Amino acid sequence: MGALGELEAEIMALVWRGGEPMSVRALTDALNDSRPLAYTTVMTVAERLRAKGWLSREKDGRSYRYRAARSAEDYTAELMEQALETSADRGGALARFVDRLDADEAAALWEALQKSRAAGR
Repeated sequence: MGALGELEAEIMALVWRGGEPMSVRALTDALNDSRPLAYTTVMTVAERLRAKGWLSREKDGRSYRYRAARSAEDYTAELMEQALETSADRGGALARFVDRLDADEAAALWEALQKSRAAGR
């Protein structure tokens, strides 16, 4: 699916953080704290994210409210997979990655591997 663009990533971060469906107006207002954006620009990008499968929408009067269709963890995992795809030596890249983990991260990775094995993956 590819990395999200800058504005796409900002919108997704707001939706993930908010936890509740957000209107285009609420998204625009939050984004305008850091830079001026037109309502129509935010609406277009939200619809693009919906078409890509990152957002879903529900009718709210004459407009829509958007919610995350996929999690932030899904996005991070996808980016990690794409990074691995660029390596000629996936095992080597994974080993270098593991070398950079702190003890808590390594424990979380080990736990995830155990759960994955138990699920038959």
